[in-house]
Amino acid sequence: MKKLTLAVAATVLMASPVFAGDAAAGKGKSMMCAACHGMAGISAVPTYPNLAGQKEAYLVKQLKDFKSGKRNDPTMKGMVASLQDADMADLAAYYASLK
Repeated sequence: MKKLTLAVAATVLMASPVFAGDAAAGKGKSMMCAACHGMAGISAVPTYPNLAGQKEAYLVKQLKDFKSGKRNDPTMKGMVASLQDADMADLAAYYASLK
């Protein structure tokens, strides 16, 4: 019974959104992103990726990787330098909510 309870708990935790940000708060924080990635997350410049509709967990991971230096891009490093985990989660939730 104990093993079953642990298995159920693990399943619930894995199914829960780990990066549950606030999309409305993310929209308010997205102005700095809009210059390159577009107001609705669709970039007009082919070399800048579209953010609209990307998976929330993917976006959080990329932001964290830019901040830590795991992904090396001088522009993005500067853009994410002041972001806290909650800011990243909010931005990711906002862009994930867009079509």
